[in-house]
Amino acid sequence: MTQAIPCFIYKSSKKADTYLFVPDKDKVAQLPEDLHRRLGPLEFVMELSLTPERKLARTTGERVMQEISTQGFYLQLPPKDGQIFA
Repeated sequence: MTQAIPCFIYKSSKKADTYLFVPDKDKVAQLPEDLHRRLGPLEFVMELSLTPERKLARTTGERVMQEISTQGFYLQLPPKDGQIFA
């Protein structure tokens, strides 16, 4: 089993049902300016301990961890019509 990592989740003030997952609260300020413009001010939602096995509403812990590892964050967009949650 892979070690758990902390994950901080923020909600976009400009885009409904859009959430940003980061491994550290300080990472939010370091995100690309374009991302900040598109999302608007971010509202802290929650902190959780993330493992690959953890099931999330629209994805898996493994996918979030992969995205965080490669780009430093995971952006959860709203579901498209008819999309089934993971």
